[in-house]
Amino acid sequence: MCGRYALALRPSAVRHQLQHDAGLPIDDAPDDEATRQSYNVAPGYYELIYRADVPDWGAGASKHHQEAQKDTAAAAAEEGDGGEDEHVKYKLQAMKWGLVPSWTKRNPDYGSMLKTINCRDDSLIENRGLWNSMKQKKRCVVICQGFYEWLKKNGAKEKIPHFVRRKDGSDEKLYTYTIITTDSNDQLKFLHDRMPVILDQGDEAMRVWLDPKRSTWSKELQSLLKPYKGELEVYPVSKEVGKVGNNSPSFIVPISSSDNKQNIANFFSNKKGATKEKEKEVKKESTEEAKIVKKDSVNEEEEKVASTLKDEPLTRHDPEEDRKTIKDEEGTEDNAPLPVPPETKESEEAGMKRKHEDSDEERARQIKTRRTASPEESSPKKSTTTPSSGRKTRSATSNGTTARDAAKKTRNSTAGGSKKITNFFAP
Repeated sequence: MCGRYALALRPSAVRHQLQHDAGLPIDDAPDDEATRQSYNVAPGYYELIYRADVPDWGAGASKHHQEAQKDTAAAAAEEGDGGEDEHVKYKLQAMKWGLVPSWTKRNPDYGSMLKTINCRDDSLIENRGLWNSMKQKKRCVVICQGFYEWLKKNGAKEKIPHFVRRKDGSDEKLYTYTIITTDSNDQLKFLHDRMPVILDQGDEAMRVWLDPKRSTWSKELQSLLKPYKGELEVYPVSKEVGKVGNNSPSFIVPISSSDNKQNIANFFSNKKGATKEKEKEVKKESTEEAKIVKKDSVNEEEEKVASTLKDEPLTRHDPEEDRKTIKDEEGTEDNAPLPVPPETKESEEAGMKRKHEDSDEERARQIKTRRTASPEESSPKKSTTTPSSGRKTRSATSNGTTARDAAKKTRNSTAGGSKKITNFFAP
């Protein structure tokens, strides 16, 4: 949790909304092509975040600049000039979801990256571990329209996706982010025990969180990480959102809503209602005219439905998304189906090598099996009877005859019946 969310707005639209509706300063923003406008954002996507425009090392001075800063501050104090606060600039930036620490010497494996798509709020209390430097100097706000969570049913055999939103409304640098989670509020406890930390647009909490001057973790910052107190809207949505790469506006529409074009029940109910209305109008006219009008109305209705489905297609799969979807990933705390990484050239070569090795081993086993065939197959069958002083041994159960011989003798016998009991024993 949280393993999937929606952001179908262009960066230019997000910038306009934050500046004019929330009054947030934005001095820079990426082009509209820099992010995916998707109702199904998955780990690994490049999406929008809002942050203070500070150097890559984060807020405050870097280690090799701290000495120079101290000298400058001392000189300013001697001259009696306290100096004015620098104007802080803020920007929207496209970053990759799935945090990769700056001190990592090589790209982490995919399973490790999935473990950093979320950060628990209680893991930030102590000043140590993976998140220590980022929580102090590299804080940001993830922009989204809402997030998905899956409700487990029937012993986790079935997962029902729910959409949650606020009711009110190489050599290149790799920018990544994670989503901080906290305990669920009372409204979401039925769905999951964790939820993302939600901040109000333009609220003081957002300004405190993004203040680059707060380069030391404090109780004030920790206190911002709490369950959302406002009212949320949560409802079941289409299961199609569970597959990575699927994208449709209907994903954030309630599955039971009449506006949801993917709900087949709504489709037939709307068509049935429209047909009844047409039939009422038809009954007011003459019998001959009624037949013509009814036929025309049905044709118009079919054309209307066809044009609606044509204008508003069902779920589309993102052509740029070639990853498959898995059900669960060990080590994550969310229920969202997660993407499987595409096979690399090295993994394909390793698979081919294993395949050849398995073929060689199988061939060797077959050769060994042929060479060490069982005595029963390689040598002629030995007699099951043991000679005893030239006297022929008879079976106590078969009477020395097969079933076919017995049937033949029975047919040829005039008296019928079987042989005498004395014939069972050797003379």
